[in-house]
Amino acid sequence: VVHYRALIFPLLIRAGKPTPLLTFVLALLFCIYNGYLQGRSLTNYAKYPSGWLKDPLFITGFIGWLVGMVINIHSDHILRNLRKPGETGYKIPRGGMFEYVSGANFFGEILEWFGFALACCTIESLGFALCTLFILSSRAKQHHQ
Repeated sequence: VVHYRALIFPLLIRAGKPTPLLTFVLALLFCIYNGYLQGRSLTNYAKYPSGWLKDPLFITGFIGWLVGMVINIHSDHILRNLRKPGETGYKIPRGGMFEYVSGANFFGEILEWFGFALACCTIESLGFALCTLFILSSRAKQHHQ
């Protein structure tokens, strides 16, 4: 699974506050471990019937993952373009899912990983979706306040 947040998003953001090295290293290690865990689970342990790609669970999960990814990418686009170059200060994002939820980027990523978990139906993918929910919902609450 190519993870947008880990691979693509860092290349798109403008220079901002520096990220502490320890935070970067811990995030990198987590992404590597989680990628290994998900990949190993899907390739070595998950067993799917021959028609799994047509199963309503897989289709619903895939659609959830895709919609979540689109929301996540669009929300990040809105956030990246909130301020003009050199401008500082807090701005409230508008447009897209920000009209319905203050942490639209977080909502998109949570939806993305629960869709993935539904499509995969593994305990590892559900574990990651739950971790994502707990971590990002606390960040969303902080951002909302």
